[in-house]
Amino acid sequence: MPPRQTTLGLQTGLRLSGIADIVDRMTKPLTGKIALVAGATRGAGRQIAVQFGAAGATVYVTGRTTRERRSEMDRPETIEETAELVTAAGGAGIAVPVDHLDPDQVRRLVERIDAEQGRLDVLVNDIWGADPLITWEKPVWEQPLDAGFRTLRLAVDTHIITSHFALPLLIRHPGGLVVEIGDGTKEYNDATYRLSVFYDLAKVSVNRLAFTQAHELAPHGCTAVALTPGWLRSEAMLEHFGVTEATWRDGAAKDPHFVMSETPAFVGRAVVALAADPERARWNGRSVDSGGLAQVYGFTDLDGTRPHWSRYYDEVVAAGKPADDTGYR
Repeated sequence: MPPRQTTLGLQTGLRLSGIADIVDRMTKPLTGKIALVAGATRGAGRQIAVQFGAAGATVYVTGRTTRERRSEMDRPETIEETAELVTAAGGAGIAVPVDHLDPDQVRRLVERIDAEQGRLDVLVNDIWGADPLITWEKPVWEQPLDAGFRTLRLAVDTHIITSHFALPLLIRHPGGLVVEIGDGTKEYNDATYRLSVFYDLAKVSVNRLAFTQAHELAPHGCTAVALTPGWLRSEAMLEHFGVTEATWRDGAAKDPHFVMSETPAFVGRAVVALAADPERARWNGRSVDSGGLAQVYGFTDLDGTRPHWSRYYDEVVAAGKPADDTGYR
């Protein structure tokens, strides 16, 4: 039998370890959870993955742009960088190059997650990559068909293929979450012309995918939600406005309503809030936005504000009022 002092020391150590574990789970509510962020090279997907890392999760991040090759987006951000940011934030980032239009690649990805983790708690379908293909403000008879159908494949087929292979792993354990990332809530898209028949179809379809998956997942105790950010200050958007994250307010010179934009971390925190909510099933099948969820869960953007783009759009932009973010953050 060990000396009493050693036994007490061991007991104290175990108690402290238990307290530390409780504290860790309070500050990192997704510790022990496994997430797949499909389409995490940049923008919303990257910061969703990073915020998962900050919450303690193990995150598989996928995309087509690596340090060895670029996708047709032809941008410098890579999935390796995303994985490193996840780990630096406090999680474990794992980069896996995947073309989500290739069923074999997606199947191998899910088999790897199963072999390494034995479970999947959250799937985020954020795959897009069609920005260079969109022809804006042209009627369907003037739209290039090849680029348009490629857009639909990238925006819709990729999500279906990924869910097809990933959901059998996710439903092994009740409580799993699927988040379909789109552009515009169902309410907004149902009433708004999205300036291109192919873009319109792509964004409406993403919301509908969440709705249909919600019905299929409910018997397994899992949840599917459609989520849209507000005006997102992605890497490409910052470049478009000729600003950096530090000088983003200068972008208002090009479009005054840019004052209501938000960082990609805001929608990332929205996904974390959903994943950490034991009552997340209340959102099953719904279409929500980051600003609305912030009002429910209390998370903020990186600057400590809660930008509510949809309310601002309805009350300021659509109403033709001058840009003014007062009261909307």
